[in-house]
Amino acid sequence: MLSPMSPRPCSKVACNQEATDTLTFVYADSMAVLGPLSQHAEPHSYDLCERHADRLSVPRGWQVVRHVVLGYEYS
Repeated sequence: MLSPMSPRPCSKVACNQEATDTLTFVYADSMAVLGPLSQHAEPHSYDLCERHADRLSVPRGWQVVRHVVLGYEYS
């Protein structure tokens, strides 16, 4: 069973929404990886709210990998 996480704010400036996803970059592969909110805040990742995660854009030539958890219900 997963323990509840403390809410974290979105990393975007002036956004006061609760983060739902975590974004990390793999610079060597020109890749942005977006997945469910990580258990702990990491210094080289960005926590994003649902709105900013949905609107994510990356530089030309980069790819976005979106990890989705299937069959998990949030309570």
